[in-house]
Amino acid sequence: MSLFISDAWAEGAPAAGQGDPLQGILFLVGMIAIFYFLLIRPQQKRAKEHRQMVEALAKGDEIVTSGGLLGRITEVGSQYITVELGEGLTVRMEKQSVARVLPKGSLKAAEKE
Repeated sequence: MSLFISDAWAEGAPAAGQGDPLQGILFLVGMIAIFYFLLIRPQQKRAKEHRQMVEALAKGDEIVTSGGLLGRITEVGSQYITVELGEGLTVRMEKQSVARVLPKGSLKAAEKE
């Protein structure tokens, strides 16, 4: 029978050694650091900037909402603002829905377009 099937011997090739456990830990720490600096930290920075912008909203500021509407703030409350979108058209919305504050005079320039 040994003509077709070779006998298994325990003295075959040496078993592959496991790598240094410190190397695996360093790889994991490196991956966590990369995720922190490329994903988590920039997101926290953007959230902080948005929070500061929302706290600084004042009457008369020209804004763009997260829905893309342009308007001027007419009233500021603790959580809500009243925005004038056009003549005689005012809307109450959450402060958090403001995407950005425009420079003064942007609404007049947008009307001409």
